[in-house]
Amino acid sequence: MLNKRLQSRRLSHLEYSRTVFQVILLLALILLSAGGATAQFVYGADVGWLSRMEANGYVFKDRSGIQRDCLDILKEEGVSAIRLRVWVNPSDGYCGKKDVAYMAHRADSMGFKILLDFHCSDTWADPSHQTKPAAWANDSLPRLLADLYNHVYGVLDTLKSIGVVPDWVQIGNETDNGMLWPDGMATDHMDNFSKMIDTGYAAVKAVDSTSQVIVHLSSANDDEMYRWMFDGLKKYGGRWDIIGMSVYPYWSNLPWEVEDSLALVTMKDMVSRYGTKVMIVETGYIESDPVNANHFLLDLITKTKSAGGLGVFYWEPESYDWMGYQLGAWDPTTKEPTAALDAFMGVAGIESRYGSQPDRLRLSAFPNPFNPTTTIRYQLSAVSHVTLEVYDILGREVRTLLDKRQYPGIYALSFDGSRMASGVYLCRLVAEGDNGRRFVSIQKLLLLK
Repeated sequence: MLNKRLQSRRLSHLEYSRTVFQVILLLALILLSAGGATAQFVYGADVGWLSRMEANGYVFKDRSGIQRDCLDILKEEGVSAIRLRVWVNPSDGYCGKKDVAYMAHRADSMGFKILLDFHCSDTWADPSHQTKPAAWANDSLPRLLADLYNHVYGVLDTLKSIGVVPDWVQIGNETDNGMLWPDGMATDHMDNFSKMIDTGYAAVKAVDSTSQVIVHLSSANDDEMYRWMFDGLKKYGGRWDIIGMSVYPYWSNLPWEVEDSLALVTMKDMVSRYGTKVMIVETGYIESDPVNANHFLLDLITKTKSAGGLGVFYWEPESYDWMGYQLGAWDPTTKEPTAALDAFMGVAGIESRYGSQPDRLRLSAFPNPFNPTTTIRYQLSAVSHVTLEVYDILGREVRTLLDKRQYPGIYALSFDGSRMASGVYLCRLVAEGDNGRRFVSIQKLLLLK
């Protein structure tokens, strides 16, 4: 009798969970159709190093340990936009016009939105470095403005000729004190810097008026700096569409909870003061602490949305054992994404009882898109009752693939869609442990016949 009651409770719980899932999915679809595609919050990744890493033999694996194209994996992780930096004449060609055109076309053809970041230098530009390109070093201000216009216009025109129109374009990178120093140093020549921003703005709009122009500063925790900069640009006629921000607890040496809260203050102030949308165009967290990275990102995303922000970009999540950089979101041992990127799917990382890695289901499907079969893989870190179901895009269950108790391990099963119509489906995995903890993972499936 007790077993029957427990079984009845389990069935009731599953039916309730399915109903809730269907309602949530339908509400999401209604909101999406009402707001249109432009209303979607952007989950982005800056992958400026990727082509160079690939050329140096770096490989990337999905959560099932299968080696694949890094951009494909990022897409499955919820990334919808790619950010690429542009240098004028880089010594090795990477991040130059040819490399950027290749990467932008590659990302665009996969359905990603594109953000181009013009550093206006031959190398890194940031709050401490705003060095003129060597070819522009001795040019007067009028000539510098012409150089800037021609550079921005030339790159964007090249991209447009191959069918790529960036959604967003940054003029300068972390321009806390202007760019193209000393002529454009804002503390001394705010008027010159404003002319540079306005020149870049004009070049972008001359190629395609739909591209939105971003002015990007670092340290989103410093509202006073943002007010100083954008008051100055406004005074001297500089134009922009979006205010871009960097949020890095690592560099500010602040707890991430404090960093996020201060960033929210700045975001809300910028929106109120200038009537301008905001976007986190750079963020990251220490690679070796993926659980806190996940929690930090979830909180930052929530706060950015609450301020009406357009999106959050992770800076170089694909990096591992590369250039000494420590803020990636890829595991150097497994070559797989860490729990940090789970935040882009709205999933919280939880410290595991079985080791330092977070509990996760590691749900994936390959190939995807597929026709007519795909292999669904997942990993359990604890004894769990597992249900695996497939829903159509309206939230109606079309197939139950699994409903049983399983032990920790890696599992795979084949899904045959030969009797189903082409379209988007959602594979939903629920694992309920003996300790009452419940984990859910969802994988989008695309059946193309």
